[in-house]
Amino acid sequence: MILCAGDTFRAAAADQLEIWAGRSGAQIVRQHEGADPAAVVYDGISAAKARGTDVILCDTAGRLHNKANLMNELGKISKIIDRELPDADKEVLLVLDGTTGQNGLLQAKQFKEIAGVTAIALTKLDGTAKGGIVISVADALQIPVKYIGVGEQMDDLMPFDAESFVDALI
Repeated sequence: MILCAGDTFRAAAADQLEIWAGRSGAQIVRQHEGADPAAVVYDGISAAKARGTDVILCDTAGRLHNKANLMNELGKISKIIDRELPDADKEVLLVLDGTTGQNGLLQAKQFKEIAGVTAIALTKLDGTAKGGIVISVADALQIPVKYIGVGEQMDDLMPFDAESFVDALI
């Protein structure tokens, strides 16, 4: 597996991903802070092809849906992936914070339009957050919730279980 550090906007994002690469035994492709995220993704794809790697996990910065230039960058990343890996199986996860309110629905709709979101990973369910907005998002976008995050350890990202989620919500 190759982790591609496409979040070049947030200070230390690539450093955090590098720590996770070390913990998981994955390889990492990264550039300097402020680099073109689409170029980093392109480099990650090229590295995967050269190394015969089947799985590439591309981490991109959280984008503000109301900032056109940031959403355009996300669209550019999607186009590069589609161009360079036209026959690959692709999963585009929208990582939705469990504390997100109604604004999350508008964000999710725009992310799906730009990046072709195929599923949701609901995070930060280790505190008081319940993540109820995910029901509206999954229904409106007709996409599944695949994972939940309940902490910051390697085993804290787990498959979504609807029955357990509803029990915890109620």
